Amino acid sequence: MRRVLALVLSGLLAAAVACSDETVTTTPASSPPVSRTPAQETPDTEQPSPTQSRASSATAGNTLDLTGNNDGEKLAVTVVKVVDPAGAKNQYSSPDASMRFVAVQFRLKNTGTAVYNDSPSNGAKVVDTQGQQFDATYGDTNAGPAFPGSVTIAPGDTGLGFITFEVSVASKIAKVQFAMNSGFSGNTGQWTVP
Repeated sequence: MRRVLALVLSGLLAAAVACSDETVTTTPASSPPVSRTPAQETPDTEQPSPTQSRASSATAGNTLDLTGNNDGEKLAVTVVKVVDPAGAKNQYSSPDASMRFVAVQFRLKNTGTAVYNDSPSNGAKVVDTQGQQFDATYGDTNAGPAFPGSVTIAPGDTGLGFITFEVSVASKIAKVQFAMNSGFSGNTGQWTVP
């Protein structure tokens, strides 16, 4: 009995350690350089001001560098735009009563050495100001072309498409999240929605 208990406890400890590797990326991959005139140069001994050293949170238009679970899995992910509310594509794809569609356009550039083969909608979520998370839905919107159920993107290539979410009418969307490996990657990108 003690041996079984020890095995169970060691398994739980290993799972806790594995979960601690989770990261949320919010800083854009590249920020425009701060332009300064020679008179504004800071000597090496002085610390930069808080506005110079503070990294900004990603918003629509910003790119985040994300990694997958396997070697060579890397994407530069951009939230191109958020359409809220997004109209139903036709009468058969309307949201449920007291719900609305929100469509998010993502650009996925494979910056790794491995082929990206996944279902992007499985790894995408929107979060409202109350902290409620909403998964992707299969509803079609008139926002633009959606990602198909599965995509294959070779290294150096790019994929572009919308992912649709069915959200409560009362919810105000505050964040968009994306993770590789159908959402099971330990690295989640997060964009703030103003």
